[in-house]
This record gives sequence, C-alpha cells and structure tokens, in this order.
Amino acid sequence: MSRTKGVSIGGIKLAALFAMAGALLAACGTSGSGSATTTSSQSFKLQSEYVKLVQDVGPSVVMVETSVGLGSGIIYDTRGDIVTNNHVVAGSQSFLVITSTGKQYPATLVGTFAPDDLAVVHVNATGLRPATFGNSSALQIGDIVMAIGNPLGLQSSVSEGIVSAMRTAIPEGNGVTLPTAIQTTAAINPGNSGGALINLNEQVVGIPTLAATDPQLGGGAAPGIGFAIPSNTITLIAKQLVTSGAVSNSGRAALGAQVTNTGGHGALVSTVKSGGPADLAGIKTGDVITAIAGQSVTGAQAEADVLLALKPGQQVPVNLVHATGTQASVTVTLAELQ
Repeated sequence: MSRTKGVSIGGIKLAALFAMAGALLAACGTSGSGSATTTSSQSFKLQSEYVKLVQDVGPSVVMVETSVGLGSGIIYDTRGDIVTNNHVVAGSQSFLVITSTGKQYPATLVGTFAPDDLAVVHVNATGLRPATFGNSSALQIGDIVMAIGNPLGLQSSVSEGIVSAMRTAIPEGNGVTLPTAIQTTAAINPGNSGGALINLNEQVVGIPTLAATDPQLGGGAAPGIGFAIPSNTITLIAKQLVTSGAVSNSGRAALGAQVTNTGGHGALVSTVKSGGPADLAGIKTGDVITAIAGQSVTGAQAEADVLLALKPGQQVPVNLVHATGTQASVTVTLAELQ
C-alpha cells in the first residue's frame, strides 16, 4: 500500500491556481524563421535543464518500504540518514531503503516528530549522494518546482508544477496540523510522501506530504492541489532527530495534555503530562477544554489549530468543564512542543 495523506478541500474556495509554464514555448504573435529558430533553441535549453536537474537530484531520493506500505525519502547526509514523513514509517517495525540504482539496505528508525509529520531512518551504506536543501522562505508564487518520488511504487517518477500558494494551518487529521505548507500543482500521489519537491536550482524546497481530496468527487483526489512541508521546517527538525533522536526546539506551543473528540462539545483530556503546563494549572483527566486564549475548541483538531497561533512561554486562559459538570477557567503557561 502506497502512503500519501489526503486533505479535504470541500467548501473551501482556494486562491486561483496559476497555469503551468509548459516545457515547449509557443511563439505567440511572431513569425519568420528567425523567431522559430529562437523558440526552438529556448525549448531545447529548458528541456536540457529539466533533464539535468532530474539526473542530479534523482539519486538523492529513495524508496522506503515498510511492513505496512511504501513511500519515499531524501538522503540527508553522507552518514546514511534519510528524512521522510512520519506517516510513512508509523506503525512499522521494519524498514527497507531502495536507492535509485536498485540497491537495497535495511534501515533503522532514528526518531520521529509527529506534529510536523517528519521522521529519520538510517542505513549503513557508503557512496550516498545527499540532497541540498534550499531556503523555502525564498519561494515565490509561480516558481517552477518538480516532485521526485515513488508514486504507486513507480520508482523515481517525476512530475512538474508551480508553487501555487503558501498555506498555514493545514490539517492532516488525527490532531496533526502542519503550521505551514507549500501548495503546488505538481502531482502528489500515494507513494510520493517523503520524497523531494525541488526548485530549478537543484535544491530541495519541500517534502510532498498531502494530496487534496474533494468530497464532491467522492473523496477522490482534487487535481492540481497538493501540499509539501517546507524545507526550513525539514532542516530544523531533521537536524535534531539525527543528533539526539528527539526534538527539543520545535518553536511550537504545547499544553502538556493529550485530548480526544467529544462530538463537537470540546476536547476531552485523556492524559496529562506530570509536571507539564496543564498539570501545573490544575487540569485533570476527564476535563473538557472548551476554549484556549479566547478561541473556541470543539475537538482535538481545533485544539491543535489554536495552539499553532500561540508561542512557548505564553500565558493563556483555558476554559474547562470538569467531569462533575462545573465550569472553570485556569491560566496555563505553554511549554515547547516536543
């Protein structure tokens, strides 16, 4: 089973997508053999650049097979560390990495960070070609990008598109919300997850992660709408996972409690971390959180969305309904999400 998540866009009017600049350039409003020759030369030059880009970056993208499915990964360094999506490796105890040349290596899990849907696995191999990561903050709407991965198990496949928009608070489901994401028209299919979204400078600018789905299409893929985790997030998290196997500096706020859904009436506290912000504020298992920092909380996803806009160290009011039915408001000093 190939693994790529889907995000629903039902009822949301997204910004108009820009048309993809095709590889063949048309000579609009011109005539004459000189113009045709120039256009042909430009077309072959662009084509050559595309081919070189794929040849140079392709070897840095691998297939990641697990006991529950398959996805893609990016060679992070020469030591054998490979960054991928957390949802590619989640639930599996065994991992196999297959390079673009077909070499196979068993891999071990180095660490994961589910809130940003990132993970690192390690292989004992030499001669690996690590990717170069670019600055995703420098991306502009309309930039040409290419997605390299293994959609549906078709190894080292390439699709092209543009950066359509830069999004915030993109929900993956299961209480996971990506703080920022690159929206792209490059095709993202099952198996692309964990692969590389690259720019024309041969730099990784994102990891394809989500394919939009449309309820009006029966939950099928919405063509031309996919999302990738920005490279700046990838490098921040991957560096920590490689170094220590965990993340201590996420830049994201945490309440120190796990919550579940209540059917739209709030977020039910299922566990409280001892000594954490919620514990210190007096929040107990069985309490229902109805608001944080004045923002309504209807469930686990809503709680994650509200916390995205807050910072570690910030003091915020949290409205509760206790198991006894009594209401309360407490002040919580948020911690760093780890």
